[in-house]
Amino acid sequence: MSYQVLLSQKAEKSLQKMDKGVARLITSWIIKNLYSVENPRIHGKELKGNLKGLWRYRVGDYRLIAEIKDRELLIFMVEIGHRREIYEE
Repeated sequence: MSYQVLLSQKAEKSLQKMDKGVARLITSWIIKNLYSVENPRIHGKELKGNLKGLWRYRVGDYRLIAEIKDRELLIFMVEIGHRREIYEE
């Protein structure tokens, strides 16, 4: 029972706009730490408040906001961005 990772259109667009080196770092982190894992929660932190139910992963100064769907064994990346901008919406 291993999880798969799926990026939303917004997350994909954010990744494409980033510096190529940062995008490569984030992509390799996702592959190494989230793709085909048994428990995706060990690397993340559950969010609170109006983002309750979502999980946050830290990659340097960047944050990956995801919804973990246990029934489908899916990690759905909702948004990817710099830490100073990611929680503003």
